[in-house]
Amino acid sequence: MNVTIVDYNSGNISSVINSFKEVAKDKVNIEVTSDLNKIKSSDKVVLPGQGSFKSCVDALNNISGLVDTLNEFAIDNKKPLLGICVGLQMFADVGYEEIETKGLGWISGKVSKIDNKNGKYKLPHIGWNELNIVKDSKIFKGIENNSHMYFVHSYELVPNDKSVVSGITDYSSNIVCSIEKENIFGTQFHPEKSDKAGLKIIYNFINL
Repeated sequence: MNVTIVDYNSGNISSVINSFKEVAKDKVNIEVTSDLNKIKSSDKVVLPGQGSFKSCVDALNNISGLVDTLNEFAIDNKKPLLGICVGLQMFADVGYEEIETKGLGWISGKVSKIDNKNGKYKLPHIGWNELNIVKDSKIFKGIENNSHMYFVHSYELVPNDKSVVSGITDYSSNIVCSIEKENIFGTQFHPEKSDKAGLKIIYNFINL
């Protein structure tokens, strides 16, 4: 089995790579690449994302054919794909960080700034917060409800169809922190920085 972590120059993804390799041991081949053929032939894909929505979308678009390859992998061929942080946010139709930027359009909805209630809540939202599981998700197998996950973000995904939401966290309001739509999974929190519970989510994804 091959799991590919897409390396598209979106910031430091070393902790993502290390945690996947730790969980995979030697049983699963973890590849870190932007090679389109390797992505196409892999069994599962991980799309990390650090920085702004616009910078990540631009970085994806800067690699010729990458967006088409991801569409083919996740939408046409329905293979499992996990987006982490901005990787999840890019599933949306549009994002409003910096300037209005078109997303991948896999999840109908938008990415907008967290309402910090006139400064009552600090942005970015950094640190540990409870995951409230709102629907059974394959990647939450064995995860206790209200487990703590690690977050770093100022923007949130607001999907039009609430049935894709698998988890929320309470920070100024109920923020979507995970989604599952058929073969597409995403976490706003960083499983690679979320201790044993995060590693269990990675394990669940690898073993889908």
